[in-house]
Order: sequence, then C-alpha cells, then structure tokens
Amino acid sequence: MKNEILLVDESGVRLDKYLAERFKDISRSQLQKHIRSGKILVNGEAKSANYRLNINDKIELDIDFEESVETHINPQNIPLDIIFEDEDIIVVNKPAGLTVHPGVGNKDGTLTNALAYHFKNLSDLNGPSRPGIVHRLDQDTSGIIVVAKNNSAHIKLAEQFSERTVDKIYYGITWGKWSKAGGIISGAVARKRRDPTTYQVDVDGKKAETGFKVIKETEYFSIMKFFPKTGRTHQIRVHSAFEGHPILGDEKYGGGKSRIKGYIPEITKKMDDIFKHIDRHLLHAQKIKFDHPKSGSEISFSSDLPVDIQNVVAAIDKLNV
Repeated sequence: MKNEILLVDESGVRLDKYLAERFKDISRSQLQKHIRSGKILVNGEAKSANYRLNINDKIELDIDFEESVETHINPQNIPLDIIFEDEDIIVVNKPAGLTVHPGVGNKDGTLTNALAYHFKNLSDLNGPSRPGIVHRLDQDTSGIIVVAKNNSAHIKLAEQFSERTVDKIYYGITWGKWSKAGGIISGAVARKRRDPTTYQVDVDGKKAETGFKVIKETEYFSIMKFFPKTGRTHQIRVHSAFEGHPILGDEKYGGGKSRIKGYIPEITKKMDDIFKHIDRHLLHAQKIKFDHPKSGSEISFSSDLPVDIQNVVAAIDKLNV
C-alpha cells in the first residue's frame, strides 16, 4: 500500500477505525502506531487516531501493510499439480481459489504454504512471506505459475518479466461480441481510491497493455485469448471490462450473474443454468514461454482447461443451438 491514497466515502468515523475495517488483519494498535509516526496523513496533514473523517477526505498511506502481516510461513500439506521441476524452477498448475502468498485476509492456505511443505529450497529474494514467488496470479485465476528454487534463478526470471520477454497466453470467456477480432488494449491501470482492492483504467496509473484475439463468438459470449504485455494487478480483467466485455463470473468488474437481467425469460433461464457451473471469474493462464534461467534455452509450458471452464464452454454451445 505504499504511496497510496484512499478517498473517504463516509463521515464521522475515527481514522483508525476506518482503516481497521479495510485492513482487517492489521491490529488497531499497529495502525495507531503508523498514524503517530506520520506515515498516514489526512489531506496532507498528520492527524490523531481519533480524528473524525469527512466525506472525500484523502488518506495518504506511505506504508507496506503486508509488512505488518505475520511473515512466518507455516508448511501445509496442500496438494500441488506440478507440471515441471528441475534444480532451478518449478512450474505449477494453480487451481482457482488458491491465493499465491499470505497477505491481508489470507494468513495461510496459500500456494507458498504448500511450497514450503513440498520443497526444502526456494528463493528468498521477495522476503520470508513469498518464498520462490517470481510472479502472481489472482486468487480465482487458474493456470501456470513459475516458482524459483534459488536466488540466481529468481533474478534471471524476474529480469525477463521486467523486460517483458516472457510470452503469456490466457484463455477467458467474456460477455458480449467484440467489435474487433483482435488488437491491443492500452490503458494505464491504478488502484481505485474508494476501494483499494479494486483497479481501474486511469491516466495517472501504471502503463498497461493487453493483446486480445476472439477465438469463438456467440450471440451472448466470446471465447478469448489474451496476451498481456505488462503484468499489472487485475490487468486483463480491468482491460476486458473497460472494453465493455467483463470476464464471465467476475463480480468485481461487472461480469457477475446480475448481468443476465434484461434478457428475455427464455434466455435468462439458460444463462442461469450456465451460472450453476460458475463460482469464479473464468480466466486461465494457459501457456507461458521464457528462457530457462540456467541454460538460457527457450522453454514453454501449457495447461489444460479446468473442468469448470470446459463445462461452461459446453453450456454456451447449447445456449446457441
């Protein structure tokens, strides 16, 4: 949360309480300490913890909340689908619902807890709470993630991600017909001030580019391939929604079940049946290609579509019969 700004959406609540409600894993006393130290400002000024906020007050945060979350990783016997492993890297097929590393709201039950159980040696460049983690996937995004076993491999992999030489392909299902069969979505992405867990296209954000290609188009949904050029948080989901085609099942960005309202009853019922297969946003990290951190040879990995996405694709086909 370093250098972030929250725009207050209620009045009369204490500053420490307002923050505690949004960052539930951080104790009130820890928040008060940050406030006293001047790392949390309101409208550019230091305030006391009991300061009563007003609507549209700007809370400036110059702290890393995740540093306040317990960093010890408790090894947990969580099954992992290992696609590939050698002395330098592990390639994991992550299921939907599995958070990558501990953070606010997720202290355990994460991919890193599983990695700590199954592997003795992992890189530690990203700190004790993220052993081996070079890049991330959203909790409900399934698919391929690459893990570094040692710091040398981590550095070389991180360089490739930073230089954007890693090729990534995501499979997704979106609402509606796209006006173009393919192209590039360019739009800087930034955290929403009123909700720090949500992102939006914002000219003041970080540069983001996503390539897209329509694989199959139906009357109501489109089967897509996405090719992210950058790696911003929620990037594909934000960009797809920005184009008016949110990812199917993505409640946060307008792709949830409420979208079926307004169709004729016959179609609404069929869509309701489709949603019986959906309990997350339907986005899957399907392929990745990069240079091996030791040999330098180009390697690539792919992951089969998970059953829930296969079921939805089949249901969509029936909808258009």
